[in-house]
Amino acid sequence: MRLSDISEWLVPVHVVGEQDIKIENIACDSRKVSAGDLFICLRGFTVDGHDFAAQAVAQGAVALVVEEKLAVDVPQLVVPDTRRAMAVISSRFFDFPSNKFKLIGVTGTNGKTTTTHLIYHIMTAWGKKAGLIGTINRRIGDQVVEMKNTTPEALDLQRYLHDMHREGADYVAMEVSSHALDLGRVRGCQFRTAVFTNLTQDHLDYHETMENYLAAKELLFTQLGNTYSCKQAAYAVLNADDAASDYLLKRTAAQVVTYGIDQAADVRATNIRFSGQGVSFDVETFRGNGHLDLQLTGKFSVYNALAALATCLLEGVPFTVIKDSLEQVAGVDGRFERVNAGQPFTVLVDYAHTPDSLENVLKTVQEFVSGRVYCVVGCGGDRDRAKRPLMAQIAVQHSDVAVLTSDNPRTEDPERILQDMVDGVSGVDRARFTEIIDRREAIQFAIDAAEPGDVVLIAGKGHETYQEINGKRYDFDDRSVARAAIAANGFAKERERIE
Repeated sequence: MRLSDISEWLVPVHVVGEQDIKIENIACDSRKVSAGDLFICLRGFTVDGHDFAAQAVAQGAVALVVEEKLAVDVPQLVVPDTRRAMAVISSRFFDFPSNKFKLIGVTGTNGKTTTTHLIYHIMTAWGKKAGLIGTINRRIGDQVVEMKNTTPEALDLQRYLHDMHREGADYVAMEVSSHALDLGRVRGCQFRTAVFTNLTQDHLDYHETMENYLAAKELLFTQLGNTYSCKQAAYAVLNADDAASDYLLKRTAAQVVTYGIDQAADVRATNIRFSGQGVSFDVETFRGNGHLDLQLTGKFSVYNALAALATCLLEGVPFTVIKDSLEQVAGVDGRFERVNAGQPFTVLVDYAHTPDSLENVLKTVQEFVSGRVYCVVGCGGDRDRAKRPLMAQIAVQHSDVAVLTSDNPRTEDPERILQDMVDGVSGVDRARFTEIIDRREAIQFAIDAAEPGDVVLIAGKGHETYQEINGKRYDFDDRSVARAAIAANGFAKERERIE
């Protein structure tokens, strides 16, 4: 593709220099520039890509996209907003990949990862080539790659979607974060279906208010197609039990299908029965009724399954296929994941890092535990401070012993983070909680204290395999740490002897 092919798509644009040059690829990270690339200078929160333009040219960039003309001797496309331009350029360069399959976006505070995984598994079981983009990884067929952000930058996202089209994708299920929506990362994506899970407090360090947070989520639904033709049909799948759904319903032109438990809905679960092994329920849908026996458990799992069920029914997937697929899913990495290493008590690792998600997980534990509940939980640094006391309050309220500890301190003092949490439980009986800054020691403490019939919930990091401290990432996997703690008590050795 030539630079002129790209510039003709940008409005307004001021072209500096020759346009009749070939563009081999596009980059927005100067460290990844190769010969023949077009380098897009983005203004970020901590660095400005314009400051690295000369470095990009030295590495082979043949043209730039900038917000102001630079003293660099290569052609430049000067635009008002390089981030907005990047979405247009990326879509054009990769030939509008989301138009070539059905793209399903899932947004909400909690449940995005599990819901997209369920949709992916259902579509695969239906015989379709399905892709997945989300917090844990992106995948198409047997190809699996770990992800850094829940939703990639527009350039990377369009490249991934292009790759999935080349692999023959029929459907792609994608997590869509509020940050991504607000920063325009999904501009240029044509969504077939937008799914809303729920809205609870999170990311207020970025959005500042819940109103702004909801407004970011809203963008996914207002961006759905405004026509009702066969080729451009679009759907919104909304949680009828979440008040924010009424707001979203009024702001989308798409046809709407609702799901829920407590309120009337197009897809509704009834007669729900929980156990430590899973959850079963009857389901009433706009395409008939049925029954599900899931290996997943908890009310949140019911919601996630209903969202996936409603989405796939819209695509014409037979209920029997959906049922078989959902019932075969044993779990998702770091989501209510059991750690079994021979111990006579239950150890669970979950990504719950918001007040609502932590409360939901602890309430689920209370539905089957026969002994005591130990909750190991921390809060991330450089993030929403307002939720820290709430997390501590919920941990103390819904467990017998809360072990308050570190999560990813990032650049903050972990003692300060922990103090924010402790402030939320001032006046509470000290026997109900303890503070251990070192997360490894905190996990060991809870496992040392647990007895047969107890549950140890390790919350906050889930699938993550690192701990971020002072800008560096260190290997740390709650599941591996828990297994080591169990082995230190001799349970794993005892299991091996018995087996």
